[in-house]
Amino acid sequence: MRLPRLSDPELTDAVDRYVKPGRRYLKLLHGNFTRQDEPECRSFLRALSAAARQISDEELETLLESEWRARLTAAWLIGLDRRYWFRDILSDLLLASRLCYSGQGYCFALARFATAEDAEHLVAYLDRYLRRADCQYDQRWAISALLHIDSRNGSQHADRFLAPGGLWEQWSAAQYAPVSTSRFIDDLCTIAEQCMGTTDTSESTA
Repeated sequence: MRLPRLSDPELTDAVDRYVKPGRRYLKLLHGNFTRQDEPECRSFLRALSAAARQISDEELETLLESEWRARLTAAWLIGLDRRYWFRDILSDLLLASRLCYSGQGYCFALARFATAEDAEHLVAYLDRYLRRADCQYDQRWAISALLHIDSRNGSQHADRFLAPGGLWEQWSAAQYAPVSTSRFIDDLCTIAEQCMGTTDTSESTA
C-alpha cells in the first residue's frame, strides 16, 4: 500500500470532510465519544453515521493509505456501514500494526462484520502479538472483538487464549498492570446498530 503525500488533494479533501470535523478522530480514539454528555454524544453519532453512509470507497481507500488519524476514522466508518469488502485490507493493516491507535478501528470493524472469517483474522493477530510481551498494541481491542463475534455466532475462538496459563494470562502479566478482557465492543456494536438504524442521511458530516 502506498502512502500518499500529505499535499495530495484527494487526501486533503477526505481528511477535511471526514476526519477533522469536530476533531472526530479524537472522539473515536479509545471510544471517547461514549464519555460525552448524552446530547453531545447523540449529535456526534448522527454526524458520524451520516458520514459512514456518504463516504465513497475511493475516499476510504485514500484515508487508509494515510496516517493513524485518517486510518482510525476510515475503519470506524467502514465498520459502521459494514463494508465487508474492506475486510482483507483492514486485517492486513491490523496484522502489520505499523501505526499506533488505528488498530482500534480495525478491530471494531471486524467485530461489526462478525463472521467466522473475521474471527480468524483476529485470532491471527492475537497469536502473533500475545507472544510479544514487550508490545502493548491493540490486544485488548482484539480480544474484545473476538469475544463479541463468539457471542454472536456461538463459537469459542477466544477460549484458548483465555484458558488458565494461556497466552492472554502470560501477556497480561507482563504488562504494567493486568489488562482487562472487558467486552466493551459489545456496547460499541450496540451503539453502532442503533445509530445506523436511525440516521438521517441528509444531515451534514460537519
